[in-house]
Amino acid sequence: MGAMLLDFTLLALFIVGITATVGVISSAIGIKVFGRGKENKHVNQSNKTQVGWKAVGGTKK
Repeated sequence: MGAMLLDFTLLALFIVGITATVGVISSAIGIKVFGRGKENKHVNQSNKTQVGWKAVGGTKK
């Protein structure tokens, strides 16, 4: 019974690990192939929106 539980646990960990790894790899490939330089699209838009805003917070030195 203990061997079956160990086998089941190892199989479950293997399936979850492979699934997570394939997800990360396919996401990276999708960004590189289909992103076409749009990685910073939201950052660039935020910077355009904030042009001319006053800096608030922080300390003056």
